[in-house]
Amino acid sequence: MATAQLLSSFIYPPIPSSPSSSANQVPPFFAFTYNYLCAVVLLLPPLAYLTYKDYRSFLSLGPGGTPYNFYGYCIITSLRLLALRNPRVPGPVPEGLGHNGYLPKSGIAKRDSSRPIVIGIAPHRQMNQRPRREIFNLLSSSLQNLADDYPRRLRIAISCFEKHCPGLFSRKQVNKTCNGEIVHAHLSDGSMHMTLHPADAKIVIEAGWGERHPLARGGWCRRFVPVGFVMIYAPRTEEEVGLVLEIVKAGIGWVSGEPLDESEAGLYPKELETNDDLSRCDSGRCHANATSTIEDCESDVVQNVANAVMEVA
Repeated sequence: MATAQLLSSFIYPPIPSSPSSSANQVPPFFAFTYNYLCAVVLLLPPLAYLTYKDYRSFLSLGPGGTPYNFYGYCIITSLRLLALRNPRVPGPVPEGLGHNGYLPKSGIAKRDSSRPIVIGIAPHRQMNQRPRREIFNLLSSSLQNLADDYPRRLRIAISCFEKHCPGLFSRKQVNKTCNGEIVHAHLSDGSMHMTLHPADAKIVIEAGWGERHPLARGGWCRRFVPVGFVMIYAPRTEEEVGLVLEIVKAGIGWVSGEPLDESEAGLYPKELETNDDLSRCDSGRCHANATSTIEDCESDVVQNVANAVMEVA
């Protein structure tokens, strides 16, 4: 073996290293940096294009409480890390709530079509299967009638979540939501956001009438929306408006802690609101009419998203 190695060394003598080649060798750190920069340069154009398309999609939902610019887009993008992966799966129903829900235990009629396309976090909107204008008007007037019929329990005011348009509020708040807000409806798509008992939210979702808000996961996200915060899909017929109103009444029961007593409807005079912002909103800016636009009325789910994200950062 030793003889073979000796012969090999004569046949294939080792090549001495050149001093100049070792002197010109690039240090490992600079080689790594060069490769890293090349990768960044190659990935930057497609990444910029995808970001631009996503940003345009964010803008297409309309302005909201978060800034209607790239800064607001960055805030919402960061919140995607917290969003529910499948909001169409009902959340757990905690034990010991003291009430089993306000919808019939037999459930509600199933929605007779597939679920609509829903996108966004804030704003959070239904993109298809939208109602005719007269159906949305019927829904809006029905919510107003509830406040008129039960003035000691309910009121109409500027939505605490949407910030720009009316919401239905409970004067008595047992289960915490944003200033007692029960529900608000979106002019652009006819859908609603509503706070429900977890058991009622489960019934609604399983019947195909809604889904959880992407941030309605409880814990730290309670600073944005309650755990029972759901989107109710837009009703498209008068019959569906009637069914949705039954869900609204369940929300009234959950937020106020007691169901509506229909025998009290109309017994008490309406209490006049003196909120100037409400007067401006009721003057037509936020109601469905020929001159209303999405920009007039749309806002997102939470006004303080930016502040909350900055606190965590």
